[in-house]
Order: sequence, then structure tokens, then C-alpha cells
Amino acid sequence: MPSSITPDIAGLRALSHPVRLRMLTLLRGEGPATATTLAARLDLNTGATSYHLRQLAQHGFIEEDSERGNARDRWWRAAHESTRTDFREKGVVDSDVEAYLTTVAMLYADRMRAAVSEMAFLPEEWRPVGTLSDWEVRLTPTQAEQLVQRLAKVIESADDSDADGAAPFVVNLNAFPRPGQRWSS
Repeated sequence: MPSSITPDIAGLRALSHPVRLRMLTLLRGEGPATATTLAARLDLNTGATSYHLRQLAQHGFIEEDSERGNARDRWWRAAHESTRTDFREKGVVDSDVEAYLTTVAMLYADRMRAAVSEMAFLPEEWRPVGTLSDWEVRLTPTQAEQLVQRLAKVIESADDSDADGAAPFVVNLNAFPRPGQRWSS
């Protein structure tokens, strides 16, 4: 599976629907599934689920898993491990990009709230692992871009482990100019 996809504007528009983004997250994290399985997991009807799966497939985010199922039982899998956005290629942050980013932020917040609510129930060795930290540093746009690139490389260089006790570990990289500040011309 290729490691990442950088969608065009039409792809971002397709992903700006929260149900599609949740489906893609499930397919990436939990593996291949059918429309029926995803419908039950997301509390949707199978018709709506099938529609959203077709939209994701049309834009290259998922693909049919031909090694599973049959003509009646169609399985889907993620086509990439991650989605990256590169605003330089998009030109400006227009309403389509903003809609996508708003959906991403909402789902990240939901996932983070769920992780916090489950912390007390984690196995003992997993309780001290992770962080919800933030740093604020003064940087030029060039320095900020270089920092984000270095952090992304560190995250992408992490090797998946098959060792006993290994479990899925989510890393979100959120980096942005502090909201609400006044910009000088």
C-alpha cells in the first residue's frame, strides 16, 4: 500500500463529509470491511454506506479488496496509509479546503476525547504512554515549514512492530500559526 495520498480539490471535497472520513479512518485502522459491517459500526443504513464507499473509491482513497468476498459480499480496503494536504499545490485555502480541514479537526477532537475517556481503562504499561502537549515557538514561515517537514519524517520513519504488546498508536501532527493573533503587514 502506498504510504500517502495528497488529494486534489475534488478529493478534498469528497473527504469533507464526516461519514466518509470516518469510513476511511476505520478501513485504515481496522482493515478491510464490507458496506454492511461499516453500516453497523457507523449506525447507518447500507445504502448510504455503499454510496459513501463509491465516492471514496471514485477519488482513489479506497479500493475493492478482490481477495475477499464474492459478488454479493463486496469488501473494501484503504488504498493508502495516510492523507496529506499540501496547500502550496492548492494555491489558496478556499472553501473546499476549509470544509475538509474543519471535518478533520472535528474528527481529531472526537478521537482525542475518546482516548482521554479510555485512559483509566488502559493496561498499566500503556497509561503513561503518549502526550497531549503543546508548544508555542516563534518562527518564520520558512522555519515553520522546515519544522513540520522534520517532524513528519520522524513520524514516517517509525517502524510498525510485530512484538508482543504492540498496539495501534495514533500520532496527529497539528501545526499552525496561533489563532487570534494580529498580523503586521
